[in-house]
Amino acid sequence: MELNGKKILVVGLARTGVALCRFLAERGAWVTVTDQARPAALAEPRREIAGLGVTEELGVSQPRWPGYDLIILSPGVPPESPWLKAAREAGIPVWGELELAGHFMAQPIIAVSGTNGKTTTISLVGEFLKASGLRPLVGGNIGTPVISLLAEQAAADCLVLEVSSFQLDTAPHFHPQAAALLNLSPDHLDRYPSLAAYGASKAGLFKNQNGADLKVLNADDAAVAALAAGPGRVYYFSTTRPLKRGAWLANGSLRVRLEDAGAEVFSLADIHLSGRHNLENIMAALLLALDAGASPAACRRVLASFQGLPHRLEFVAEVDRVEFYDDSKGTNVGAVAVSLAHFAKPVILIAGGRDKDSDFTLISPLIKERVKALVLLGETREHLARVWKGLAPICLVANLAEAVRRAYDLARPGEVVLLSPACASFDMFKDYAQRGETFQRLVKELQHGNAS
Repeated sequence: MELNGKKILVVGLARTGVALCRFLAERGAWVTVTDQARPAALAEPRREIAGLGVTEELGVSQPRWPGYDLIILSPGVPPESPWLKAAREAGIPVWGELELAGHFMAQPIIAVSGTNGKTTTISLVGEFLKASGLRPLVGGNIGTPVISLLAEQAAADCLVLEVSSFQLDTAPHFHPQAAALLNLSPDHLDRYPSLAAYGASKAGLFKNQNGADLKVLNADDAAVAALAAGPGRVYYFSTTRPLKRGAWLANGSLRVRLEDAGAEVFSLADIHLSGRHNLENIMAALLLALDAGASPAACRRVLASFQGLPHRLEFVAEVDRVEFYDDSKGTNVGAVAVSLAHFAKPVILIAGGRDKDSDFTLISPLIKERVKALVLLGETREHLARVWKGLAPICLVANLAEAVRRAYDLARPGEVVLLSPACASFDMFKDYAQRGETFQRLVKELQHGNAS
């Protein structure tokens, strides 16, 4: 694809926007970047693009779009905005970063999507391949923009990408040679009119595959399993029943059988990660990695040492025999359900943040069964208090520091304090990682104060 001399508008000046500006400018494009935030709030990314010759149009909700050859959106920018619709009607292509990167990818693509578990699965695939002597590049929605990986792809064997529904919505030609859809549960319903529409977006992961390509599907999720139709090979994974081919749970081990091969056995006793959700992530990762040439022995070594990822049901500390867990990545009700199901002990749940039009009643039975008390904060705290009224005692707090203190006061030895917000973080924090880091710092301060 020729970019030299093209007039291109980049929408959004966060991490991906910076990477896009650099990539396009280096290839001779005339680049303008726009963002609703005012210049003062974008000091750091503006420093990163200084000297590239990029024109800035900041602090505007509807930029001047006529005259461009191409508009490229950062992930999370709603493609249905009226001005973008007008641009498309005027014949200007509107792409996402993933679509642009796809025109420059020279290596096979392994992609993973799903409501929950994407980052753990992608990380495992990368570790399995590296331990087997292969050279994967891991990125995408996990944190490293896809466009930033392209400079290194000549030295890689494959690209291993976490892909969100937002990215798929603006990548009509994206073609992964192997792709897994882990699960579907309600999320981002502030962006999609229904769960069916959200699922259709996720199904776009497979739309450009051909007969030589691979789909990995969750046999225990009916909406996911139904996507087997169409060209390509299919492997299922299941924690509930044995399979002729794919990955399944049996007799204290994971069994994995690829086409025309014997079953490989991975003992659960040698796997550090726990919980059904992590077993599903592991099975999907094994299917993708083994199909791409990973060694079963290398995969076993990785599983024996893999500790999990930050802010995903991460143990933080024990304070006076009260355990604190950071699940800040739990930004939807499905993730919170998984986390609550993990504990047999009473849970004091810290929840709240920015709503994504979620149906919080979906986890009401679990809250009634497993939650001793609710500590609610953020923009949704009063809404959550109404939805979950009567299920457990409720405490409304102003900030995360107060939430940690109140949760600790409510807990008794042998109980759990769990940060699993069921909401986005953007009302109070830059992202879920900053929210999780703040929680961990507050818990460590509490631990230190009690010890002194």
